[in-house]
Amino acid sequence: MRCICDLTQDTLKLLKRIYRNSKYYQVRQRAHCIQLSYQGYSSAELIRIFEVSRNTIYNWFNAWESSRFAGLYNHPGRGRKKILNVNQEQQIKKWVKETPKNREKVQERIEKEGEITISKK
Repeated sequence: MRCICDLTQDTLKLLKRIYRNSKYYQVRQRAHCIQLSYQGYSSAELIRIFEVSRNTIYNWFNAWESSRFAGLYNHPGRGRKKILNVNQEQQIKKWVKETPKNREKVQERIEKEGEITISKK
């Protein structure tokens, strides 16, 4: 069984403040998980409380042990990468302004000129 055991009172106060005040749900969840682990909750209990997998709990613990408070936050570069670059986005916005009610034409033009398939949205 793995747990977080080496927290000071100042660290606990900061975790509690992050848990209560962070605007990011995932950060609040991770801070709360670290607190509960320190209080003696088992990994199985944490899995049930947070409704996540064992790997997720262990990833949170690893991030905490390696980076402390910075490990609570998501790192940049996560998620899907952009399909279009800045110039392409500006060009498409210009085309949409020219024909705002006919996005099919804009979509066809994008596919023809850029050889990129994207949705109308």
